[in-house]
Order: sequence, then structure tokens, then C-alpha cells
Amino acid sequence: MSAPDPSTVRLDGPWTHRDVSANGIRLHVAELGSGPAVLLLHGFGEFWWTWHHQLKALAEAGYRAIAVDLRGYGDSDKPPRGYDAWTLAGDVAGLIRALGVRRAHLAGHAWGGMLALTAAALHPRVASSVSLLGSAHPLALKSSVTGTLLHRRRTNQARAVAHLFRFQIPMSPERGLVRDDALAIETLMRAWSGPEWTETADFTETAARFRRAMLVPGVAHSALEYYRWAFRAQFRGEGKRFADAVGTRIAAPVLQVHGSADRCVLPETAYASTPWFGPHTALKPWAGIGHFPHLEAPARTSDALLEFLKDLG
Repeated sequence: MSAPDPSTVRLDGPWTHRDVSANGIRLHVAELGSGPAVLLLHGFGEFWWTWHHQLKALAEAGYRAIAVDLRGYGDSDKPPRGYDAWTLAGDVAGLIRALGVRRAHLAGHAWGGMLALTAAALHPRVASSVSLLGSAHPLALKSSVTGTLLHRRRTNQARAVAHLFRFQIPMSPERGLVRDDALAIETLMRAWSGPEWTETADFTETAARFRRAMLVPGVAHSALEYYRWAFRAQFRGEGKRFADAVGTRIAAPVLQVHGSADRCVLPETAYASTPWFGPHTALKPWAGIGHFPHLEAPARTSDALLEFLKDLG
């Protein structure tokens, strides 16, 4: 499979594709509907299309749904730097303002969920609410990984995110991600997903789309830079500054949807996040679902999002 042009991620559908200048870079978004804004943030190895089910459901319910290719992904800019949490949160806040709204509901999967929480902590005025899917608060994840390594806890979050440690060496991880037409992305998806979804044609189609998007020049390196900053910051002063900045309870209401079969962010880690959540928190543990609730159970996920948003008034 040859390296695809970044524009190939602009898949056809009822949505509109456009470029938005925010925080000094160009971000590609797919947008559908009108009403209160809901900004959808994807996770590692994905791109905006991961939200294609929710884009339609939110728009039909009277919301303006916006799915973005995060910095370094899809058809967004891929600068050599800016993959630290401060800059990424600035991307979210800048994008909301560039969309012409003061606030938005944030929904994020995995890395996107941690970014949503970070943006809500660092830029509280832009976040009306936060919805997390297969995600955890960054300090809960850090505590769980550290606790596993130091105290040999029964639930081994460090083993679940062993890829984080492998990604720290230079160059080799990039080659590994794109080798065999980015087969590593499908392998990780299969390992992290609930068993029922992996046997479906929908899984096969989704994995093929994510693999092709990973082959876009620059994406593999950019995706790994998220992990590299998160790890290396723990040994620098900025790690403590970040922990202090996000260490207080956020003001925004939080919805947390998490699958019991998630083998990437373990359920125990996800539920340990609640001390940092704001008022009106709603926790929804789902049996049999893995790391990708929005893809494994799209209708159920859309219903949960809409119910949560409706309850906020």
C-alpha cells in the first residue's frame, strides 16, 4: 500500500469538511448539524472518522457536531513539535473559538478523553461538559501505572500500556507502526476490543480505514510524540507543573462510558478518575465492551451522549 495523500481522509458523507486555523496550525474538521456545539476528539491511531456514527446522531438530535483530526493526524498540520499537553489543550480551546462559539461540549476517546479533561482544566471557560469513552484522568492513569510498577498491584495497568514504553525509543517505533501496511494498528485494535466486535465486517472496515490513515506521511511520528511527551515529562519539571495544573476537580459535568473488556485502559483505572470529576458525574460501565465503545456499540454510545447532554439542560 503506497503512502496516501492526507486528503484521502476526507471521506464522503452528510458532513462538511473544512480547515480551521487555530493555535497557530491548520486543523481539519468534519462538521454536521446546527445547535449547541459538541467537539469530538479521537484517540491514538484514529482520525475524525472514528466518530461517524455520533456525528449523524448528534446532528439529528439538534446539535452541531464537529469531529477533528488532532494535531499530527489525518489532514491536519503535522508540525515537528507541539505534542505536549499544554499545546494540545490550546489547540482545543483555539479551535472552539475559531468555530465561532464560546463553549462546547467535549467528547473524547482514550487520548482524546484525556485531552478533553486537560482542556477543561486549563481552559475551563470553553468546556460545557466532558464525555469520556475508554479513557481516564491522566493522573489516575499515572497513579495506576506507577502503583503497578512499585507495589505490584493485582490489576496490571503498566502491562496494559506496555506500548507506551516501547514507543520511547527513536525511529524504530515509527517503522513498526507503518510496517506491513500499518498492521500494528489492527493488532492493537484487536487486542483492546471486545471479542464480539472483532468478528464483524464492521471491525474489518474500521481497521482498514485506520491503517490507511496511519500511512499518511508524518502521522506515525506525530502519534508517537504524544506518548513520548507524556512519558518524558515525568522526569522533568513540566511533569509536576502539569500534575498541579490538572490536579483539581474540574467544574464541567462528566460522563464516563467504559467497557468491562477494555484491556488498554483498565476499568479500575478509569473508575479511579472520579476524584477529579465535576458535579453531575455519570458513570456507565458496559459489560462485554472493549476499548472502543463508540465503534463497538455506536447506537448505545450515541444514546448515552444524548441522554447526558439532555440532562444538562
